[in-house]
Amino acid sequence: MSEYPVVVVGAGPVGLAAAAQLVERGVEPLVVERTDRAGAAVAEWHHVRLFSPWSELVAPAAGRLLEPTGWQRPDGETYPTGAEWADRYLHPLADVLGERVRVGVEVVGVARRGRDRVVDAGRDTEPLTVHVRHRDGREERITAQAVVDASGTWGGPNPLGGDGLPALGEWAAADRITYRVPNLADPQVRARYAGRHVAVVGSGHSALTALVALADLAEQGTRISWVLRRGVVGAVFGGGEADQLPARGALGQRAKAAAAAGHVTTVTGFRTEAVDRRMDGRLTLVSGADRVSGVDEVVVLTGFRPDLSWLSELRLDLDPTLEAPVTLAPLIDPNVHSCGTVYPHGVKELAHPEPGVYLAGMKSYGRAPTFLAMTGYEQVRSIAAALAGDRESAERVELVLPETGVCGGSGVFDQPADTVGGCCGPTGGVETLTLAAPPTR
Repeated sequence: MSEYPVVVVGAGPVGLAAAAQLVERGVEPLVVERTDRAGAAVAEWHHVRLFSPWSELVAPAAGRLLEPTGWQRPDGETYPTGAEWADRYLHPLADVLGERVRVGVEVVGVARRGRDRVVDAGRDTEPLTVHVRHRDGREERITAQAVVDASGTWGGPNPLGGDGLPALGEWAAADRITYRVPNLADPQVRARYAGRHVAVVGSGHSALTALVALADLAEQGTRISWVLRRGVVGAVFGGGEADQLPARGALGQRAKAAAAAGHVTTVTGFRTEAVDRRMDGRLTLVSGADRVSGVDEVVVLTGFRPDLSWLSELRLDLDPTLEAPVTLAPLIDPNVHSCGTVYPHGVKELAHPEPGVYLAGMKSYGRAPTFLAMTGYEQVRSIAAALAGDRESAERVELVLPETGVCGGSGVFDQPADTVGGCCGPTGGVETLTLAAPPTR
């Protein structure tokens, strides 16, 4: 089927890296992006600084494709913001790929040509069809030899509700809830949070970023309630100096310092069931008999989930818990460990029963957290090698990932920190800061 392109869904960092790898291998890619420009998701968190340096943010094949154009490689030891990553790397890469990147094209379905998912015959011999809708409403079917879904999960933030569904009243309070890290450099956004009571819900790196940013508003009267579903703070602040990504370790330590300075009231074991709006417009978060009251703004940073709806006619082998490829899922399951390091993986772990279909990048992790760009770059290097017929290269590991310095079963969030084990043993090497305060009633 070499007369057909490999359709790459999503013109983000991993999708563009996949295209660069395919071009280098002599396989023609076609990247389809539903927004108006490559790197659109990154542009939405343009104010956030990455904890990976430039040396880990430029895909090797992409760098080789860019260098003959006069592109200047950024200093590998510095840490860009999202805006810098997009402007200095993603946009130039999309420009070099040229007509291989089509924007304003939304994928609405993928199927085996002439077969729904029930039909066995022809699944090895018929190409795939990618059903797309253009910005002007025009529909098209693109015939593809393979599909690499690198569309990410940015468009699917998890809700405030502690059971994975929106809390009662969550939609009605949408004007007071955001699911992104606020950009406090924007005067209008800063005014929204200054002098207010802000509840930050979540325990990952995005939540820590928000805590650090909002703590700078404490002198303007901003109160911060940090709402955790887990029963203990435990190793939420990360591995500190033991983290092999120094900026990631430093972020955790800055959040820890903000909490210790009294800028943050921490509420643990709180799974939001309802959001009540008072007559004055303020919100009350409800978890059983507990309350977090008088809240002006809620920042929900509880992770993301993949959109699998347009893949419904394909035979995917997904883990029922994480919605990640079933072979990959045990390596990234937060109920088992939180080491933050997954051994480099590629086509073997990402293949599905449907020939020629791969989920790559953040989408390959399903609902699991802590994805690194270089993990995605290794994924698509392996996939491109397999599609080019180079099995030996596809199965070879060409990456070493950094440790977080924290191990322990983060999914067991109701047990005391000193009893939680995991893939790498207990968390005794990491200080546990007890910050829990009773919810405001």
